[in-house]
Amino acid sequence: MTVQNTILKAWSNARQTRTITNNFLFHSDSQVQYTANIMTKIFSFNRNITQSMSRKGNCWDNAVAESFFKTIKHEWLYRLNFKSYNQLYTSVDNYINWYNNERIDSSLGYLSPLEMETKLRGFNKK
Repeated sequence: MTVQNTILKAWSNARQTRTITNNFLFHSDSQVQYTANIMTKIFSFNRNITQSMSRKGNCWDNAVAESFFKTIKHEWLYRLNFKSYNQLYTSVDNYINWYNNERIDSSLGYLSPLEMETKLRGFNKK
């Protein structure tokens, strides 16, 4: 697992569809990919970004990310067998798109994350 084929690639993909707003919070754990020089330089270059990392053995300071990792493992990854990296990549990509756009969550008032984001940003005046 290199920085280039994990976090840097994910960061680049995310930046194509999202802008960095004031008080942008980037949640991650403290594995080497997230603490690599290239990533810390990217995050420190933009003063609007705050990087939030879990301390060793303490998932509570990064509970949202840890909750998602638990959910994808139990709802998706542990139930399937993958024959190739590309099959795994496509499957995870499909799950993330479904999770963000369609999967309802009781803690969000039975909305999907996208619906809640839209509501919080004020785009959906109901």
